[in-house]
Amino acid sequence: MKLLRYGPTGAEQPGLLDSQGRIRSLAGVVGDLRAESLGSAALAALARHPVEALPLVPGSPRLGTPYTGVGKFIAIGLNYSDHAAESGLPVPTEPVIFMKATSCTKPG
Repeated sequence: MKLLRYGPTGAEQPGLLDSQGRIRSLAGVVGDLRAESLGSAALAALARHPVEALPLVPGSPRLGTPYTGVGKFIAIGLNYSDHAAESGLPVPTEPVIFMKATSCTKPG
């Protein structure tokens, strides 16, 4: 199950990508994709919902952030040898861990 949010910035709606690559609306099933709707029990309940019963979303809407309420991203840099080679850096002997706060802004 591939969950997503779609629509204009600030007005995204919850949805999922079906097996044929089409977006289906989850608006009547979940309020939004937040931490509480991504727990084990909530995901199990969502998985029991018949995908083909969900309405298809027309057109090709903008995809937004996959879920809301994220405070920070923690990532692993140079996490595969090709990435290190593309960067012209040696493969690290230990993971390169970095964090990016969602409050940071894009460079102007």
